[in-house]
Amino acid sequence: MGNPSRWRDGTGRLSLPHAPAAVPATAPVPAPVPVEIAASYGTRRRGLLGRDGIAGALLLSPCNSVHTFRMRFAIDVAYLDRELRVVDVVTMAPGRLGLPRPRARHVLEAEAGAMERWGVRPGTRLTITADPPPAG
Repeated sequence: MGNPSRWRDGTGRLSLPHAPAAVPATAPVPAPVPVEIAASYGTRRRGLLGRDGIAGALLLSPCNSVHTFRMRFAIDVAYLDRELRVVDVVTMAPGRLGLPRPRARHVLEAEAGAMERWGVRPGTRLTITADPPPAG
């Protein structure tokens, strides 16, 4: 999972622990989901503003609340604790202010409907692996 306290802005992969209950157990394991990691103040503040969508997800760390003011699309928000266990999942329309989740230390955002498709629900423990920084 990498050390969440040492994450830097960049990219990574979300490994899905299981398929949603509606999918047969014989279904193939879902492919990892691309994740953008926003760990600096500036990238967390910018978030998904100005975008028309996202392929994958955006991880905001540290973070325990979000808003969707000036956003162009609805999002799913998964609040994660220190061990990346899902505390809560909500769908937010544009122009909303989410309530802080005191136990949350990270927030995972994706287009509305993604969390259900991925089987992300309260109690699920996620694995997020940061890509190595570019050489140079």
